[in-house]
Amino acid sequence: MPSRREFLGKGLSSMSVISLAPTVPGFLARTARAATPEKDGRVLVVIQLDGGNDGINTVVPFRDEGYAKHRRQLCLPADRILKVSDGVGLHPAMTGAGKLLEGGRLAIVQGVGYPNPDRSHFASMAIWNTARRDPLEHGGLGWLGRGLDVDSAGIGRSAAVHIGSGAPPVALRGRRSATTSFERLDDLTLGPAVSKQTLAKDVRGEADDLSGFVRRSTLDAYATADRMSALSRFKDSDSRYPETSLGKKLALVSQLMKGGFAARVFYAAQSGYDTHAAQAPFHHSLLSE
Repeated sequence: MPSRREFLGKGLSSMSVISLAPTVPGFLARTARAATPEKDGRVLVVIQLDGGNDGINTVVPFRDEGYAKHRRQLCLPADRILKVSDGVGLHPAMTGAGKLLEGGRLAIVQGVGYPNPDRSHFASMAIWNTARRDPLEHGGLGWLGRGLDVDSAGIGRSAAVHIGSGAPPVALRGRRSATTSFERLDDLTLGPAVSKQTLAKDVRGEADDLSGFVRRSTLDAYATADRMSALSRFKDSDSRYPETSLGKKLALVSQLMKGGFAARVFYAAQSGYDTHAAQAPFHHSLLSE
């Protein structure tokens, strides 16, 4: 039986994998058909400011008389704000974003919310992640997951990648689309604890019982690990990223994209925005990053 590396090699013919469908896990066959992203395919990269960013001190309404009146401790000096218009500007730490805005490469959408908010952080997060007002739907699918479900290119493979520890965000939860979640490429590297040849042989003719499902899932995991191992050897020598937590996550996103990992959505979070105390220095540092 061909090795996993031969299945995933560049010279792989999709038809050769499809013809072996009874013996090859579904994930592996579908990955072979979609091993290369579309040349001009569009990719969405989401950066979540986790914890509840202070939007008023990010995009600042410095001309509004209520801003200085009600923010005596946190009011930013008007002469330090990066002006966007006569009445609105960016936090002084956002010099990089300011340059993107001047170059027409950044858009800001203000006033996004939902009617009659109940001021609950958890309810708002559930509404935001699912794009559903009904609490009964808050345990269901996420807005990105639903979008990927109807995208035929995203069905049956890793349509989304979550870079970080813990479970993927609810926004990525789909019915048919899959999300791969890891913090480092090494997280998906598997050791030779199982004989893959024996495992693949056992899968052939296996009934759709729990044992067969576990064997197929294990073989799928090894196939994914092989892809990640190949990507870990790809070096993005043309780009430089800051040695910050967020910078490292985005460097990994870049490596995956340039290495040909055919996902449609990449999702990362920058944590620390629960700035209940000593906000001024912490918020400045986070927005600088």
